[in-house]
Amino acid sequence: MIWNRRSARRIGSFLLTRRCQQGSVTPVPGGRKAALASENNVHPASTRIITAEVNRLVVFYEMVTGLTATRYTPDFAKIRTPGATLAIGGTRKVALFGGDAVAEAAANRSSIIEFRVGDVDAEHARLASGIEVEVVQPPTMPWGNRSLLLRDPDGTLGNLFALMTGEAKQRLDQR
Repeated sequence: MIWNRRSARRIGSFLLTRRCQQGSVTPVPGGRKAALASENNVHPASTRIITAEVNRLVVFYEMVTGLTATRYTPDFAKIRTPGATLAIGGTRKVALFGGDAVAEAAANRSSIIEFRVGDVDAEHARLASGIEVEVVQPPTMPWGNRSLLLRDPDGTLGNLFALMTGEAKQRLDQR
């Protein structure tokens, strides 16, 4: 039998297709190069907030998201949303990362945790009636998004926003 690259490619493709149909191989859009590239890229897994009062922050973010946190230990919980994961860790966990010099609870004034919502005004009313929340900026529309800025009990800034204009939606689609 004579083998050449073209017939080997056909047979290889046939076997790969067969294995995909049997479920033993998962196809990757874009082929092998795309699969290798995605394995080597850095993918954000979660945002973690360190706090001295895990339960207080978990209750706050459960109220904000409307989701129930998975509590792994008294010092660690995660809230998984379709777009991101928010992890909440206690100060006792900081020791695992090198102590207080690495992360300090309730000291954040540089990050904003953003939540995309359907109706900012409805969320504002819901949150105002459900939990004590510090509103930094009531609902406004600064750049095509309707936006509500608030602080969690430890002082981390949160932005609940809704895309209001075609331009804002287009910006999000470009990510």
